[in-house]
Amino acid sequence: MRILILGTGGMANTHAKNFAGIEGVTLAGGVDVDPARVEAFCAAHSIERGFGSLDAALAWGEFDAVANVTPDSVHYPTTMAALAAGKHVFCEKPLATDHARAMEMTETAERLGLVNMVNLTYRNVAQLQKAREIVQSGAVGTVKHFEASYLQSWLVSKAWGDWRTESQWLWRLSKKHGSNGVLGDIGVHILDFAAYGAGSDFSKVFCRLETFDKAEGNRIGEYDLDANDSFAMTAQLENGALGVVHASRWATGHFNELRLRVYGEKGSVEIQHRHDWSKLFTCLGHDAETGTWTEVDVDPVPTNYERFVQACRSGQNLEPSFRHATNIQKVLDLATVTDRDRTEHRV
Repeated sequence: MRILILGTGGMANTHAKNFAGIEGVTLAGGVDVDPARVEAFCAAHSIERGFGSLDAALAWGEFDAVANVTPDSVHYPTTMAALAAGKHVFCEKPLATDHARAMEMTETAERLGLVNMVNLTYRNVAQLQKAREIVQSGAVGTVKHFEASYLQSWLVSKAWGDWRTESQWLWRLSKKHGSNGVLGDIGVHILDFAAYGAGSDFSKVFCRLETFDKAEGNRIGEYDLDANDSFAMTAQLENGALGVVHASRWATGHFNELRLRVYGEKGSVEIQHRHDWSKLFTCLGHDAETGTWTEVDVDPVPTNYERFVQACRSGQNLEPSFRHATNIQKVLDLATVTDRDRTEHRV
């Protein structure tokens, strides 16, 4: 199987390393509009060919699939071009910048019978997979309530770099540069984390977004700092469970932490995932009477990269699919509408 890496930014290195580590997979090409950057990227990952545009790579065409690691606003045109050329696509999140474009991408991939998956990276967390298994087994009973959070602190701490001076962070704070803020950047992850772990999609949402003052005139160089920094959401799932979801880049002491608690009529599960460890806790059976929580050991699970390769080889699409990411995008779009209208909306 031969894969083209489209885009050579920071996340592209993760894609290249993961795909290269799968037996039988060849990194056939790399694409970037910056000649020096694509040359360095291809050299670093022993990639056969470098291209200055997707059109040039598609004209060559000697690959089976595209790993789309371009900026969010470029996902739509590049994915549509790859699909039109008959290539399977593994796209970074979010699939598109709005539901309409995401749906068009989904329907095109499905109509052409091409494998389509989105890199919702926290599906790789074995504790999340095990928690979903426990919930779906009925061990917690009917799910009644959930709470989910995604906390980062890079607006407070320089542990990841200095957002005041580095473009890789500044663009995430600017709508003009294609960012939908914390909602679009990590909201997509925590919404998937919550829905997947709780075993049900969203049915209703109400969200509040907030953009805090960060610099004089809320502008640094060419970047208007107008994208949201925090959100707080109330939501209901299709299974009837009520819950809250929130995320922020101002969470001092939390470099990159996701947490989900799912409460059922017979028991509960809790997942804690940080940049350096993951844990799963359960309170089931008689433990519900004593409030005793037990940590559960879990085995590793296949990564999204491995599942994409498996899907291409078998011709059977696997999750997380374009359609699932499109459903999540609808929730994200509605969250913005509810913030504007100050009223709850059905998904």
